[in-house]
Formats: sequence, C-alpha cells, structure tokens
Amino acid sequence: MKIALTRLHADIDARVTAIRAYSPDWPCARGCDTCCRQLADVPQLTAGEWDLLQEGLALLPAERLGEIRQRIAALTLQPTRPVVCPLLDLQTGTCPIYAHRPIACQTYGFYVQRDKGLYCRDIEARVDDGTLSDVIWGNHEAIDQQLTGLGKICALTEWFERWENKH
Repeated sequence: MKIALTRLHADIDARVTAIRAYSPDWPCARGCDTCCRQLADVPQLTAGEWDLLQEGLALLPAERLGEIRQRIAALTLQPTRPVVCPLLDLQTGTCPIYAHRPIACQTYGFYVQRDKGLYCRDIEARVDDGTLSDVIWGNHEAIDQQLTGLGKICALTEWFERWENKH
C-alpha cells in the first residue's frame, strides 16, 4: 500500500512540476488557499493516506494539534457547505502538514472531475480570459482508480476520531 501511494505521489509531483515549468504563473502555489477554504465536503481519505497524514500530525506542536482537534470536532456538527479544511492555518493560509497532505489536496487545480464540479474556478476563469492558455486538465478518475487499492475510505473526521480514541 505504501509503495503504491509513494508511486502515486511521484506521478502527481511530476505532472505538477511539468505544469509549473510550462506555466510559471500557475495559480496553485503557496499563498493560494481558495480551495482549502471552500471544500465541497469533509475530505475523504484512504487508509494509506491517513497513515501518511498521521505522521504529519504527530510532528505538530501540541497547541496546533489542539486547534485542529477543535475544528474537526466542529465539522462533525456543521451541516452547511462549503467546508474550511480543519488543517488549514487560517492566518497564513498554509497547510501545516503539507508534505503529508492527502491526494485530493495535491491534485486540486491540476486534475479535474467536472461531473462532480471539482475543479478550480480561478484557473477556469484565467483560461476563459486568455491569461492561461493550452491548459490540459488531468483526469482525476484515473487517480481515483489508483486510490481504490490504498485501503478503506473514510472521512477525515472519522479517521481523526479513531486516532483520538487510541491516544
């Protein structure tokens, strides 16, 4: 499972690197947290992704982990959408577990699921006005197929609750 996830990360990183090399003004970069502040739903992670995310959580200071704990607890009670990622540092707009983030976070803005409305509207607007040209969206369905081999899929809130109950 870990080898498959590592391979998937490498494939995504290669695509992102190529896009950035071809379009250095690509909007998905440090400082852009639009997608993190407007999630369609609570993120869903495979067991493999959760294992990696736990490594990142374990590296956080207790105070930061406490903030995340409170936000995740609030998400279980929040009936409205969009959702703000509970991991997001709201002051800096950065992800404190960036190197350990889920595949959905790595692919957003570089891959698309148009039928589910999962794509960056900012990029679409830049394509429409000619600021970005020759954009080729990646096929997120292919990513989803690879994720099916990485174990059970649960909401971040459920994984976190299980993790908290073990500690």
